[in-house]
Amino acid sequence: MAGRGGGRLVVLRGGDGGVRAEVHGRQIKIIENLVKIQNDGTLEVDVKRSALIASELSEIDAFGSLSRDIVEATSGLSKSVPKLKIAILVVGTRGDVQPFIALAKRLQASEFEFGHYVRLATHANFRTFVKSAGVDFYPLGGDPRILAQYMTKNKGFCLAGPTEISVQRKQLKEIIYSVLPACAEPDLDTGLPFRAQAIIANPPALGHLHIAEALGVPLHIFFTFPWTPTNEFPHPLARMPQSATYRLSYLILDLVIWWGTRGFINEFRKKLKLAPIAYFSTYHGSISHLPTGYMWSPHLMPKPNDWGPLVDVVGYCFLNLGTKYQPPQELSHWLQQGPKPIYIGFGSMPLGDEKKVTSIILDALRETGQRGIISRGWGDLGSFSEVPVDVFILEDCPHDWLFPRCAAAVHHGGAGTTAAGLIAGCPTTVVPFFGDQFFWGERIHAQGVGPAPIPIAELTVEALSNAIRFMLDPEVKSRTMELAIAIGNEDGVAAAVDSFHRHLPAELPLAPPPADAEEERLDLFQWFSQALEKCCFPFNP
Repeated sequence: MAGRGGGRLVVLRGGDGGVRAEVHGRQIKIIENLVKIQNDGTLEVDVKRSALIASELSEIDAFGSLSRDIVEATSGLSKSVPKLKIAILVVGTRGDVQPFIALAKRLQASEFEFGHYVRLATHANFRTFVKSAGVDFYPLGGDPRILAQYMTKNKGFCLAGPTEISVQRKQLKEIIYSVLPACAEPDLDTGLPFRAQAIIANPPALGHLHIAEALGVPLHIFFTFPWTPTNEFPHPLARMPQSATYRLSYLILDLVIWWGTRGFINEFRKKLKLAPIAYFSTYHGSISHLPTGYMWSPHLMPKPNDWGPLVDVVGYCFLNLGTKYQPPQELSHWLQQGPKPIYIGFGSMPLGDEKKVTSIILDALRETGQRGIISRGWGDLGSFSEVPVDVFILEDCPHDWLFPRCAAAVHHGGAGTTAAGLIAGCPTTVVPFFGDQFFWGERIHAQGVGPAPIPIAELTVEALSNAIRFMLDPEVKSRTMELAIAIGNEDGVAAAVDSFHRHLPAELPLAPPPADAEEERLDLFQWFSQALEKCCFPFNP
């Protein structure tokens, strides 16, 4: 527990009578001034004088630096891979789940000589979606609609500050505790026994590290936006003013999430019969020591030079739903009646004022003289009594079928929607709501295949009209088609499967990890000064 009194912070930890650390107000102020949570939900780290700050932190306590050596041993490509029972844990929206369905289908496909047994565990909302693809389903806790509303309100997964995570305590606890049955309980429909021999998860599937440790099985992370520290760009959920300290943003994000979930995590570890993790342990939820595959095209964003062999950028993992899609007759007829339309939709993002946003869209289409397809999504976009003849209101349609029939796309910037638009050759405007959506909007703009992103709070008729005109420029279309061809030549699913197999350990199950009792005794500022140096100054001897 922690208490504040007399201008000093007192931190108490249990075990052997407890460990007490007293830190003076000057030192506390360094940390408080270092990190600020902005109105858009991102973390801003003020490190204009980062070298001086690191020096001051180092003065707090100068214990030997933590080892920076990570052994990144990977197995050969030609090794024999046994048939495994694999649990895939995914927390997020439909766009987060979809690429993992593609991965699951390939892993279990007998024609590729893998033939693994795959269980995909995600929110109950997606049961039909998963099972219709021929993949076994198991429910994870948490409601993606509630999570999306929370993230939209706070502009991030938990970045309204650690204290505000209490708003989502029920959701977080459900997610963490549900990974145990997802990896070890029989099938809910058939009763067939299941115990995972390997786990694939995305970072928001909190609890993945701990269930893997308890079962003694390998864990492979896959995700749709960067979570591995790099000097090339900051964490998508953070702001960093200087490139020299981009790595620090990843540490800060890990800490924010760890501090907000540590109680649930340790309760869960007790249930798993694992030792608790100390409050200010060197553990802070990082995935940097785990094999990780990123599901975006290296043509959109190459693998950073400082990511080692544990990390792969595998490419987009497309499910290709459009091949079997039969469009409603009215949609086919409307598409044939005129030039290619502008697609506008925000997927799973909730809208605070859907009528206002719809009005902005209609006025911008009218001003630019364009036809438009408006996708309702979870935000109930397109709410008006009379539908103009040059506008079609869409309930549901696979993007890989629809986008090739569109002139351009305006969307929220989710990784899946972004991928579908780019491979279809659609110039793209991102209207981000939170998180990585800003990141992908900036990447699209940097590639010249779309204008600068327009945050949903700044969406106006003028801004959207200008964006539409930008996308209709022939040079922009040409650049987008070049990128589409490059992405089309990739096979992200095959690369993801290869990455998973390549990083499997030679022997299963895994040996239990060694106890780090002494390392757990580091107090916060001993650890923070060392970790800050590691993040910001990895080139130091």
